Amino acid sequence: MQMLTKFETKSSRVKGVAFHPKRPWILASLHNGSIQLWDYRMGTLLDRFEEHEGPVRGISFHPTQELFVSGGDDYKVKVWNYRTRRCIFTLQGHLDYVRTVYFHPEQPWIISASDDQTIRIWNWQSRQCIAVLTGHNHYVMSAQFHPTEDLVVSACLDQTVRVWDISGLRRKSAAGAQPMMADPLAAQRMGPQGDFFNATDVVVKFVLEGHTRGVNWATFHPTMPLVLSCGDDRQIKIWRMNDSRAWEVDTCRGHYNNVNSALFHPKREFILSDSEDKTIRVWDTTRRTLLQTFRREQDRFWCLTAHPELNLFAAGHDNGLIVFKLERERPAAASHQNSLLYVKDSQIRLHDFASSNDAPMVSIRTAPAGQYLPPPRTMSFNPAEKAVLLTSDAEGGSYELYSLPRQFNGQVSDAGQARHGSGSCAIWTGRNRFAVLDKGAQQILIKDLSNQTTKTIKTPVAVEAIFPAPGSQILLATATSVVLFDVQTRQTVAEISAAPVKYIVWSNDMSTVALLCKHTITLATKQLEQLCQVHETIRIKSAVWDDSGVLLYTTLNHVKFALPQGDTGIIRTIDNPVYLVRVNGGDLHCLDREGNVSVLKIDPTEYRFKLALVHRNYEEVVSIIRNSNLVGQSIIAYLQQKGYPEIALHFVRDDTARFELALECGNMDIALETAKAIDKHAYWEKFSQEALRRGHVQMVELAYQRIKAYDRLSFLYSITGNTDKLGKMQKISIMRNDPQSRLQNALHLGDAEDRVRVLKESGQLSLAYLTAKTHGLGEEAEAIRQLAGIEESDIVGVPDPSKATLLQPATPVLPSTDLDWPQLRVTKGIFDGRFNFGDKTGGPRPGKSRVADLATADVDADDLDDASGAWGIDDEDNLGDGGAAVRDGAAEHGFEDDADMLGDEDGADGGWGIDDDGELDAEIAAEATAAAAAGYVPPQPGVSELEVWSRNSPLAVDQIAAGNFEQAMQLLRDQVGVSSFEALKPAFLEIYTASRSVLTAGPLSSTSRIPLRRNPADASDPSQYLPAQIYSLASSLEQLQQAYRATTSGKFDEAATLFKRLLLSLIFVAVETNEDANEVKQLLQICREYVLGISIEIARVAVSKEPASDENSVRLVELAAYFTHCQLRADHEKLALRSAMNLAYKSKCFKAAGEFAQRLLELVPAPQIAEKARKMITVCDRQSRDTLPINYDARNPFVICAASHTPIHKGEAAVNCPYCHATYKPEFEGGLCHVCTIAQIGASGTGLRSLASA
Repeated sequence: MQMLTKFETKSSRVKGVAFHPKRPWILASLHNGSIQLWDYRMGTLLDRFEEHEGPVRGISFHPTQELFVSGGDDYKVKVWNYRTRRCIFTLQGHLDYVRTVYFHPEQPWIISASDDQTIRIWNWQSRQCIAVLTGHNHYVMSAQFHPTEDLVVSACLDQTVRVWDISGLRRKSAAGAQPMMADPLAAQRMGPQGDFFNATDVVVKFVLEGHTRGVNWATFHPTMPLVLSCGDDRQIKIWRMNDSRAWEVDTCRGHYNNVNSALFHPKREFILSDSEDKTIRVWDTTRRTLLQTFRREQDRFWCLTAHPELNLFAAGHDNGLIVFKLERERPAAASHQNSLLYVKDSQIRLHDFASSNDAPMVSIRTAPAGQYLPPPRTMSFNPAEKAVLLTSDAEGGSYELYSLPRQFNGQVSDAGQARHGSGSCAIWTGRNRFAVLDKGAQQILIKDLSNQTTKTIKTPVAVEAIFPAPGSQILLATATSVVLFDVQTRQTVAEISAAPVKYIVWSNDMSTVALLCKHTITLATKQLEQLCQVHETIRIKSAVWDDSGVLLYTTLNHVKFALPQGDTGIIRTIDNPVYLVRVNGGDLHCLDREGNVSVLKIDPTEYRFKLALVHRNYEEVVSIIRNSNLVGQSIIAYLQQKGYPEIALHFVRDDTARFELALECGNMDIALETAKAIDKHAYWEKFSQEALRRGHVQMVELAYQRIKAYDRLSFLYSITGNTDKLGKMQKISIMRNDPQSRLQNALHLGDAEDRVRVLKESGQLSLAYLTAKTHGLGEEAEAIRQLAGIEESDIVGVPDPSKATLLQPATPVLPSTDLDWPQLRVTKGIFDGRFNFGDKTGGPRPGKSRVADLATADVDADDLDDASGAWGIDDEDNLGDGGAAVRDGAAEHGFEDDADMLGDEDGADGGWGIDDDGELDAEIAAEATAAAAAGYVPPQPGVSELEVWSRNSPLAVDQIAAGNFEQAMQLLRDQVGVSSFEALKPAFLEIYTASRSVLTAGPLSSTSRIPLRRNPADASDPSQYLPAQIYSLASSLEQLQQAYRATTSGKFDEAATLFKRLLLSLIFVAVETNEDANEVKQLLQICREYVLGISIEIARVAVSKEPASDENSVRLVELAAYFTHCQLRADHEKLALRSAMNLAYKSKCFKAAGEFAQRLLELVPAPQIAEKARKMITVCDRQSRDTLPINYDARNPFVICAASHTPIHKGEAAVNCPYCHATYKPEFEGGLCHVCTIAQIGASGTGLRSLASA
């Protein structure tokens, strides 16, 4: 038996100790008058209470309230509230030292024993003494309530132990009677006859006489009718009692000095006692024999207590206190695949994780009568031979080898078949051999299954323990390191520094190992290369590896995780320590200290999320964020620390924090949104600075307007050439009566007359005259001179206006009032654009790229309400209109097509007018012929840059820039099946023209054509030369935003034109990374869905304008339904569903209307829209039928034919466009795609190529 010290303090003499029943706290009352409150798990002093005068001898926690009671040599009993950290009242009445104080487990009572020879019971609620127990004739050293019965036991230096019956007191309290102790000395005056006349509520039931000297302590057994007492006669006596009498059972002798306290072990048949002979002794309750003695050389023990629920004890001595337990509570266990072997109740049991079946397999050796046998400490399992090694501390260290039945028949095997041996550790090293550590001789014994030694190995270092390792290797744990040792070669393979290791845990694939110490965990590879080290302030109890390579471990009160890179976190809290054996997803299988197998539910989201970030598995990161609810400041701080502020932004709801994160990751849209919400000058100032740095002109303008930075606004309008708004700033300066700002605006506008007026009104007549004279304003100058009263002859130094150069502000070459400046080059993060802040779930929704960011972007509710009108959605409550006439579709919006990079398809004619300059080739040939005839061969011309472009890139856009139109068209035919190039002709010409510049050297010299490179920095390597490009992914994203805005506004004709332009321009976008190439493909899919969806909506509007008929009514509902199945952005999908819901209801297609309403609710619309959808579902569920024979079934998967706008259900024949992948019915094969208008339906193609290096 061992004393396992859990906590120890150094202080003045401790006279009393008390455990908190729930929290890991212990109170210590000191001889110097102080009371200390300690957290024994953390080892920290929580508080100190110092109001007693003199030593404090008694201390006790209340079992349920936030109270504790103390008694001391100042004759006072004090009741404290440890939450408020103060004494709430004092009970006075004792006339001498108070020895012990305790709370009643149920009643609001306190019992106190005193040197005034009395025991008092107090009601701590009424703060009155309700009983005085008299009868002892010496110091009463202790008094305690029985845990369940109405009894009190007291010990006195009069050599007696008394058992008191307090049932009368309980009955009186239950009846609500007033305490009868108005005169505290009444019972003492009446003497023994008081009990006979029932004058008191407490009577003596038994007087136990047997001690030969004073009794220091007496206590009840928690469950049995036993009393334990100890005293200055150095004896411990056990008494038994029944209803009528009490008698001595036995006496334990062995202490050499006064025995100050003793108690029954709450869970085992043990008695613990402490004495002034500096020992704590453990006795067998049944045989009254001494089992173990624990000695301290310098400290006398004064008090002893047991935890009410845990296997913990505390003892106070001369120099502090010690918290300990007597035996290890960790069950020996080993898991293999889907099974767990563990020891419980002297049996090896088998637990099946899948079925939760649990059955005993083999009985193990038990202790002989009167002896103590410690439980097994470790277990090692050999699955090949069905054998188990158990190691224990018995006999200085021993092991037992058990063979499990290969076919379990439900009967428990006998322990007699076990083989025994001495050794501090035993582990399996192979199928038929195991290693045993002889710690005394520092040898490793290799034994076979018959327990015969086959090999003896001298350890290379002083070894404390051995642990298993892969193959023929084992781990040797020393005091300062762990050594990887090969048993066959007897060589040290590797070594790692570590504190004394208690346990090791290998990962499932044996690639990593966790070395568990008292307060640290070291993670290492199988070659003992350290990965990280985790430190804890409280004890580490167990660990297990997750399948993903994350270590889960437990402390006394937490389940935590550790990543191989060193990141840690808390998974959940636990009430009592557990020992992990297996983790399977969200199920954590563990053993408790009683040997029960249980399953803890955990959320592995956080550590899987962090592991995915560490491994750069960003797809899993996105999936976790989308499907889980990660929250908390810790995850935000972690993401900021790891350099992912754009992901941290996803978890933040506080506007201030979101603002800072948005600026950090460059998300100016979110920064603008939060700045509006905060609306404080400091935030607008900071936002304006960052927006200006990034070149967001319109955002800078808005910020300057909010903070009323008029001078900055004027300068901004000046450098952007926005003279209209600069003129407004001039008017504002006049209204503000700000002459300085007015003068500056006049300077920026070049308005000399206004400058003269400002100077004149400001009293600066000299400057006004000079300005007017300089700018040729003669009449105004003369008027100012007369106003100043100065003769013209007196004015000198005025410049001649004919020779002067007027000061005028430079006019921007390209006025840019609506577009932002060229952006600063920012490295694109892997998560740029992967999240949408403010989506249908009330939080950000991740996408897969910048394209997905735009595709999932939602709009404000107000904007959505405005858009509903443009979409022709009737928001009036029409649930009772009885099927009113179908409302007309959205009004058509005219859109005047501007000249753009793709030109006008209708204006194309034959011949593209590209001159390859054949005359130059003829001149070169003639020169070569003449040189050959003269016998001189000139140097051959170099390769032109255009040809280098053609060689360096397989992309059609680069072939166009090089002038190889035919090759480019052939590439487009092969890749995406383009059969009509009319729509692409303007783009061809623009790409060709934009890839070169023309330089004129002089008036009479010829022009030179200079190729423009995409990457001018790579001038040294011709293999890197590529032409400049005018179509980029960034410009495509801007076009996508414009198209989205047009769609939101209900301008479907304009949106269709924008999406089609974007769709055609994507053929010519060249990118450098696979991620960008994937974004191009996503853009292509978005454009296809929107072109198809908008064409359906335009067709529906056209049908609605035709004369009403049953066929048209059916077609209207069908087209509205098909529109909702196009893959639109969330806000557009909501609008489409609202339109279809209203239209279907008006057409009495109640089943379809209910389905649309249900889908709308799933998108989490605005509250008023959601309420209407719920009403719609309620009404439609009552009728649940469609009056019109519409060709629509939402439960049967389908795609929409882009030509006929009819469904193509799963399994039906279909053909696709090779470029945009629009789907068509077979009869349209061979025709031109209706979506992209360039590719042949059903043609074959290798796929669009936008990555030159692919």
